[in-house]
Amino acid sequence: MNTIPATDTRQDMRLVPAALACWLAALAGLLLGWWTAVAVGLAAAVLAGVLLWRARGRSRVFGAAAALLVLGLVAAGPIAWRIHDAEQDGLRAAAAQGLPATLTVVVAERPKPVRSAGYADRQAGARSVVLSADVRAASVDGQSVVSSGRVLLLAPVADWAGVLPGQEVRVAGLLMPPRGADLTVAVLSVRGPPGDPGPAPWWQKAAAGLRSGLHDLSQTLPEEPAGLLPGLVLGDTSGLSPRIEQEFVTAGLAHLTAVSGGNLAVACGAVLLLLRVLRLGPRLSAVAAGLCLAGFLVLVGPEPSVLRAGVMAAVALLALALGRRGSALPALAFAVCVLVVADPAMATDFGFALSVFATAGLVLLAPRWAGVLVRRGVPPGFAEGLAIPLAAFVVTAPVLAGMAGTVSLVSVVTNVLAAPVVAPATVLGVLATVVGPWWPGAGTFLVHLAGPEAEWLIFVARHGARAPGAVVPWPGGWAGALLAAAVLAVLVFAVRYRRVRLLLAVLIVGALLVFVPVRVLAPAWPPRNWAMVECDVGQGDAVVLATAEPGRAVVVDTGPEPGPVDECLHRLSVDRIPLLVLSHLHADHIGGLASVFDGRSVGGIAVGPGRTPEWAWRQVAAEASRRGVPLVELSPGERVDLPGLALDVLGPRYVPSRSAGQQDGTTINNSSVVLRAETAAGRVLMTGDVELAAQSDLLADVGDLKAEVLKVPHHGSRYSLPAFLAAVAPRAALISVGAGNTYGHPSKSTVDTLTALGALVTRTDVDGDTAVVPDPSGPAIARRGEPRGPPHR
Repeated sequence: MNTIPATDTRQDMRLVPAALACWLAALAGLLLGWWTAVAVGLAAAVLAGVLLWRARGRSRVFGAAAALLVLGLVAAGPIAWRIHDAEQDGLRAAAAQGLPATLTVVVAERPKPVRSAGYADRQAGARSVVLSADVRAASVDGQSVVSSGRVLLLAPVADWAGVLPGQEVRVAGLLMPPRGADLTVAVLSVRGPPGDPGPAPWWQKAAAGLRSGLHDLSQTLPEEPAGLLPGLVLGDTSGLSPRIEQEFVTAGLAHLTAVSGGNLAVACGAVLLLLRVLRLGPRLSAVAAGLCLAGFLVLVGPEPSVLRAGVMAAVALLALALGRRGSALPALAFAVCVLVVADPAMATDFGFALSVFATAGLVLLAPRWAGVLVRRGVPPGFAEGLAIPLAAFVVTAPVLAGMAGTVSLVSVVTNVLAAPVVAPATVLGVLATVVGPWWPGAGTFLVHLAGPEAEWLIFVARHGARAPGAVVPWPGGWAGALLAAAVLAVLVFAVRYRRVRLLLAVLIVGALLVFVPVRVLAPAWPPRNWAMVECDVGQGDAVVLATAEPGRAVVVDTGPEPGPVDECLHRLSVDRIPLLVLSHLHADHIGGLASVFDGRSVGGIAVGPGRTPEWAWRQVAAEASRRGVPLVELSPGERVDLPGLALDVLGPRYVPSRSAGQQDGTTINNSSVVLRAETAAGRVLMTGDVELAAQSDLLADVGDLKAEVLKVPHHGSRYSLPAFLAAVAPRAALISVGAGNTYGHPSKSTVDTLTALGALVTRTDVDGDTAVVPDPSGPAIARRGEPRGPPHR
């Protein structure tokens, strides 16, 4: 379905106005109210009537006007009525008041895990799931309420992960108003398990077994490919690490892990190719591909993205069965009409817009661009390989820019590099899914054949995300999307003229000559001779201390999740870590442990005397054992000497007995390892998350706490003694904190105290990675991307 016609690129446009009118009416109705859907639909019908009157035998105009008339009336009637019903649903008013409710619902889609980073004693991962359901009966605060709308359930992952579409369940919880502009009438926050679960359809049970089988088979691969393969094949990202997920987004490859027309094209295309090789007719081939399509849709689940891709593929197969070729654009327009009428909420779905625009780009732009390249001597296969991702990037860039507030500049390159392995990985994964339950050995063999392809995709995404300038900031929202569309339109129009093309080429070459050497040969980050860097890892800690040997550094804590600390170390060109210190075992300090080993040698892992939470200790011990790295315990009074760096262990001064059982968060924080580092930029005091009691112990037991640089305790929380901060008297105070965190970090009182002491206060949520650099007048501070300057007193 991605093959580009080599000759005729003309498309039938008659259904396009009807599709646009239907989409616009639903969009206006959801955003502004049901009456606007009526107004847009009636306006489209009136316009269609005028066109019909003036058609006078012109069949194409007559056909387009007739379709517009029908869809205009549908938009003014059924679509507006469904939006009106959702607006007046009985649960909507109750949700606005936050009332308790008990509902009987039918699950509409598979539960999606909601991941969160680790913090304190809470392990990183999914704690909740979100799923949509259709209401059958409702009781609000003990009173029966009439409702037939769709609700969104937020439920505990342990109790709800196994719920299947089609099951009827009884749920109780607290109602909340919906946030999006769609047909959802309420959000229900569920505390307990589903009540009185009914049976799931047999095909959903079979599909769940096949999905589980692919997960089990994938575990024979290394950890990252094992999480990626189900995402490539089934769009199941439950095993995908947050790090890979972010890298795929940055590199412009996120569409590979969402089931779309590409997955269906590969699966159905493989069937069509096999049947064509067997010389079967087009109609029989289309029927077989249709059966494959239906099975694939059941396998991956009734998700909105899957349904829209399925409708598009079904229409294309119907066109094939009827012997009509070159009808991709009418198929797309018809799919838009069917989907928006069936579910008006599609109109506001960004994924729907991306799918439609990407397909339109492949239909309208890619054939022309590929033809131009072929006429200029580019081999046809290579021309298509360039034209397809370039067209997809051009038409989807405005939507992506508005959604994310960024533009990926490496998307075309990464998609070209990824394209050759996507189809083999998908086909092998589908075969493994189907064969595995009956022949596990063959399933395992097929998964191992798909493993190198998954590893290649990870390699492309990781290095694409690391490329200088891979992502550039852009205004978000509709304004940013319209601005991006205007810029692209001007560029596409401008390159039609030879002199403008020449001018653009000169400007691009000049920009490359100016900016690439600056960013690559003499990058602004990291600053020369850095002594310490506080990595921006979100709501957690990760500190890097340089030694006198390039590429060799001590790391203290690893942040809440894999990825950010690895990227920080990569930017600093650190490949040897003689000592990795974990100040204490809270999740926001050990969550990135595994990624520190990625391409680096680690001499040893040092910990304090604390051993709680138990799950965290088991995780650290297992990682050390797996990597063959010694695990050592640090005690106050010890000293570690390295070239250009010395570490003195100052704390913890007091730790409860290990036999005391489970300890609370404050006790674990107070057991943090406290280090004073002698660096090229002066003394640095690293305090972990010590709170009031541990700070008092340090004041009482350590004679001299003075340091030029302070890693502020506990992300700048309010549990900081002014006397402790005064005893340190830092010139620079570095706070590692996540943007928009819900913990109130950093505390205004702590920041005010540090400022009153004359310290320059930095925070990673504002400044990003923050470096301490030697300076004749004392330590200087460099923020990533900003000029270096000495701290003022």
